[in-house]
Amino acid sequence: MTSLPVAEPARTRRAALRLIRLDGRAFAVMILLNALAAAAGLAGPWLLGRIIDEVKSGAGVAAVDRLALALLVFALVRLLLSRYASYVGHRFGERTLARIREQFTERALALPVSAVERAGTGDLITRGTTDVAAVGVTLRDAGPEVLIAAVQALFILGAVFVLDPLLGACGLLGLIGIWFASRWYLRRAVTAYLAEGAANSALAEELAATTGGARTVEALRLEHRRLRSCHDAVEECRRTRLHTLFLRSVLFPIVDVSYSVPVVAVLLVGGTLMMRDPSAVTLGTVVAAALYLRQLSQPLDTILEQLERLQGSTASFARVEGLALAPRSAPSEAPPVPADDRLEVAGVRYAYDGGPDVLHGVDLSIRPGERLAIVGPSGAGKTTLGRLLAGMDAPRTGSVTVGGVPVTGLDPDRLRERVILVTQEHHVFLGTVGDNLRIAAPEATDAELRAALAAVGADWVGELPDGLGTDLGHGAHRPDGAQAQQLALARVVLADPHTLILDEATALLDPSTARHTERALAAVLEGRTVVAIAHRLQTAHDADRVAVMQDGRLTELGTHDSLVAADGTYAALWHTWHGVKE
Repeated sequence: MTSLPVAEPARTRRAALRLIRLDGRAFAVMILLNALAAAAGLAGPWLLGRIIDEVKSGAGVAAVDRLALALLVFALVRLLLSRYASYVGHRFGERTLARIREQFTERALALPVSAVERAGTGDLITRGTTDVAAVGVTLRDAGPEVLIAAVQALFILGAVFVLDPLLGACGLLGLIGIWFASRWYLRRAVTAYLAEGAANSALAEELAATTGGARTVEALRLEHRRLRSCHDAVEECRRTRLHTLFLRSVLFPIVDVSYSVPVVAVLLVGGTLMMRDPSAVTLGTVVAAALYLRQLSQPLDTILEQLERLQGSTASFARVEGLALAPRSAPSEAPPVPADDRLEVAGVRYAYDGGPDVLHGVDLSIRPGERLAIVGPSGAGKTTLGRLLAGMDAPRTGSVTVGGVPVTGLDPDRLRERVILVTQEHHVFLGTVGDNLRIAAPEATDAELRAALAAVGADWVGELPDGLGTDLGHGAHRPDGAQAQQLALARVVLADPHTLILDEATALLDPSTARHTERALAAVLEGRTVVAIAHRLQTAHDADRVAVMQDGRLTELGTHDSLVAADGTYAALWHTWHGVKE
């Protein structure tokens, strides 16, 4: 399985700066308010030092009261500025998160189906839920808090240097332990959190595969193998999480000890200076410097407490932004236009992810308006050929063209106008029946929707409480597999493609309903090219031509009658299907 790419740090930084520029005014206001709040917070220790010096010099109560009142006013101003700065920061974070979600959705929808299948839905789901949520929490909470704390820390250190440069130097030297511990942590944290995110994606994929295929697992008695795979994925998650926990367990104890070092250094140096020369520094200055440095622990605590979240969200943002590096189904500047609807397969060989070839030199020409059935035993390459015809994968060698243009080179919208692949795996989207159908034709009227449903025999929609307006999904009507398949086929009718590829598209329907649906589709799509990949050989009987696949090769091609008369592979399949003994 191939994982989706992860953005490099430089690209992640550029993406973050781009998001900031999109809402630059709010970001600037947030910084200004934080700076003003930090400046107002500096008044407290300085005023307290002044009060100590005033009392020591024998000043009156009135002078002390004025300083105390000023202390209260600055505290109130700081509270109001911090509150409004937090409000602006949260609004900035929510708007930016909305942009990230919209961008992620656009990029995910632009991914080729083959890229999603190779990466696994677990990886994409984890990026779209856990990773995006982590980035959102950082933008809304951790980001503004760290910004406020960083501004406060810089202002506090600056205030200590203004009071006395020597005391400021002592305080700064005392923080060296935090600097070294933080550098040690940061060099390792992003890699560790990326590994943890990848392990979470792998676990999600294992759980989704196991639960989604529970019946198959039980039927083939694969319980122990799947349990072992899930156990290995859980163990990898535990290992990566323990590694990030180890990094935190080294960082935080060093930081806790380092907080006391600058305060002790300032008190010792200040006391020594006062003993040698009382005029060199006042008691109020020493106390104010010590209080500033003690106050420094609060913003540093905030920064370090959020450091884990910031590292985790940085890794998450790298994974979210990495979606831009995945192959995309984007149109070229001058997309080619097919001359007609003829599908040509020439010398096609194909292999999955560097494995052995599963198609070996297939040549096939499908005429516009032809009904072609592709049959063969399981593993013969029928589905792979159907995917290549639909442009979901590109051949390793050879070509698959429509109207002389490579299918994979078409603009996605134009490709879906030409070719649509329908399999037995269908998805019902949250919303009404009408919403699910209008995915294929947004401008369709209710009458057109009902006609499409009637064409595929979906009479059950008329029995729903609100008809086309009935909600589907959790807590509402939940269509079974056959109904979901009929909704998908109704979407095909509304999309009205030139070529329709049906890969066991009616497999979940009962035989009589499937036969009725196939005939109804054939009538509705009269004049369109229909390629049916099926195990029900009655479909082949009704087709214009039948292509027989065996071991990745096209071994027979002709009408039903001619192939039965040839007494080859198709004839054997036909007789076996009818229960005729050779």
